[in-house]
Amino acid sequence: MEPRLKSIYKSQILPELKSSLGVKNTMQVPKIDKIVINMGLGLDANDSKMLKIIETDLANITGQKPVITKSKKAISNFKTRANIPLGLKVTLRKNNMYYFLDRLINIALPRIKDFRGLNPKSFDENANYSFGIKEHVVFPEVNFDKVEKVRGMDITVVINTNDKKKSKALLDKFNFPFIKKGVNWWPKCLQLKKTKEEWN
Repeated sequence: MEPRLKSIYKSQILPELKSSLGVKNTMQVPKIDKIVINMGLGLDANDSKMLKIIETDLANITGQKPVITKSKKAISNFKTRANIPLGLKVTLRKNNMYYFLDRLINIALPRIKDFRGLNPKSFDENANYSFGIKEHVVFPEVNFDKVEKVRGMDITVVINTNDKKKSKALLDKFNFPFIKKGVNWWPKCLQLKKTKEEWN
């Protein structure tokens, strides 16, 4: 079965972007090539039991087995030896990419405490979008009761264009929750600025 977001991209987003961007060839319309997720291990790099737990959590989140990234050389200042685990990495493409993106936008990001939106300026020179999540437990696939330590992750959305405006237009169509100019994300209780007596 085709992922929901993939169907929406083909039937709605693709023709809308083709029209709004003024391109004649469908191949010129920006699309997401892949999504790369990285998670650091920190001090738990040498703990094989902890590594297995983290690996399982990331596999459940992404639906794909992660690859262990290792150090290439020893650095005495950082107390690291060559060929030791440093983190985990998953590269999602095709259907897996769309399934993850759907859960990320509609389930995980809204569950972040005090979430005020994503920075619309976090595009690199190649027009790819990167952002971080401080707590991996916002994904429903993670059993919070069995989590020994909350970890962060970095997510990079790789797009097949070098134009930041086109990349932004594509992610807007996918309903990425960017911070909008003029919108105050502070809770209403903080906007009211009531005194202590008024709250009582």
